Amino acid sequence: MTIEIINTKNAPAAIGPYHQATKAGGFLYVSGQIPLNPETMELVNTSIEEETHQVFKNLKAILEEAGASFSNVVKASVFLSDMGLFATVNEIYAQYFVQNAPARECVAVKTLPKNVNVEISVIAYLG
Repeated sequence: MTIEIINTKNAPAAIGPYHQATKAGGFLYVSGQIPLNPETMELVNTSIEEETHQVFKNLKAILEEAGASFSNVVKASVFLSDMGLFATVNEIYAQYFVQNAPARECVAVKTLPKNVNVEISVIAYLG
């Protein structure tokens, strides 16, 4: 099996010892994305709506670098700082997964990197 590392300047650089994504066995495993602006590496966090849209922009850039799109995503993991944010994040999530939404879990966690409110990772099937 061939493993390929995926990185793009259109998404934030990894803030730890990992890559933005890894292709392996026909799948793309995208690391959790938080609302960092890839150009400035500053947090976009004035509202949960803005945070969530930035996370999806980052995911989109990584998927596109690998030749994929949201329609290739088969699994999503959503991490929230508070389940009270679920309805708002879910509304925005539905804007990106219009047809054939992937399998998913959504959990509230005690703390996320850089104290953000949302982090999302995805797995996409590339064939």
